[in-house]
Amino acid sequence: MILVQDQLKDQSEVRIDIEDRGYQFGDGVYEVVRIYNGQYFGMDEHLERLERSAKEIHMTLPYPIELLKTRLEKLAEANDINDGHVYLQITRGVAERTHQFPAEPTPFLVAYARKSPRPENKMREGITAITTEDIRWLRCDIKSLNLLGNVLGKQKAMDAKCDESIFIRSNDIVTEGSSTNVYILKDGEIFTHPANNFILNGITRRVVLELAEEAGITVHEKTFNKQELMDADEVIISSTTMEVTPVISIDGKQVGTGVPGKVARTLQEKFNERIDKLQSVKN
Repeated sequence: MILVQDQLKDQSEVRIDIEDRGYQFGDGVYEVVRIYNGQYFGMDEHLERLERSAKEIHMTLPYPIELLKTRLEKLAEANDINDGHVYLQITRGVAERTHQFPAEPTPFLVAYARKSPRPENKMREGITAITTEDIRWLRCDIKSLNLLGNVLGKQKAMDAKCDESIFIRSNDIVTEGSSTNVYILKDGEIFTHPANNFILNGITRRVVLELAEEAGITVHEKTFNKQELMDADEVIISSTTMEVTPVISIDGKQVGTGVPGKVARTLQEKFNERIDKLQSVKN
């Protein structure tokens, strides 16, 4: 079952119009929400960010957030999702293909749920990454459907037999990964790019910063350059699907000792405690 507007429907019954602006312009916004133990993780924060993204592109959500929350919960139940995720997108709707907004837009909502395991091997063993130029637009804080720059970055990593591309702007500043936020650890302190228009303020990123504070680790939301990235004691990425994952090699160069570090392990343990709380709420 999938969610279309505010109704659950069989996927075979659904058709997308070729003049939907999401299909023709990428004119829309989206969210991905993780489900652990049958419970949504950070649902409120994801939906609040969805609403913000919509406002930033001058679009109004077609339904109140509380109704969306209820429908998404039913969607997960209908698909019997215990561990997985939900993808939700809202476009400006169907209209004749002109660049300007339609006079009377009708936003179109679609969401689906999928079972997906946690990336336990990558979290345990660490991943490899490459660096590449950040060619994306200047509003990366909006979770829009325009992801071609991210797609090209991810494919470049895949072609290099790595897991992630870490983006670097023309001023040599590291921003984030193609689908993740990036952190470096130096002399016991964490550095990560400020949550401005150059990065997406990830929901998992917010949790990571909270967990670091709980662990007594100093966090600086401050820019750092490529050399500082390469010289870091630890490098960590985070996202809804990758959770908290260590990076053990960048551009073929070993990060730190070449194995997941102590801070990464600490954050992972604390993240698992947050997940365990969902189970206790469920019971």
